Amino acid sequence: MASQFLFIGTTELLLIGGIALLLFGGKKLPEMMKGLGQGVQSFKQGMNEPLPEQKKDEGGEEQPANEEQADK
Repeated sequence: MASQFLFIGTTELLLIGGIALLLFGGKKLPEMMKGLGQGVQSFKQGMNEPLPEQKKDEGGEEQPANEEQADK
């Protein structure tokens, strides 16, 4: 399945990984991948959460997006 992902094969993935290792070094590469993973996780969580204007309180009314609308 990985060989069909964007038409990149195993050899190409190893070559890209080797170049990244040479460019960034063995200490910096895991830190970068960790940051990338956290970014993807944050993006997925953001996509699953409804927007503030889509949230409704228990009474069935829409919650205001900011405090100015709450005062009106």
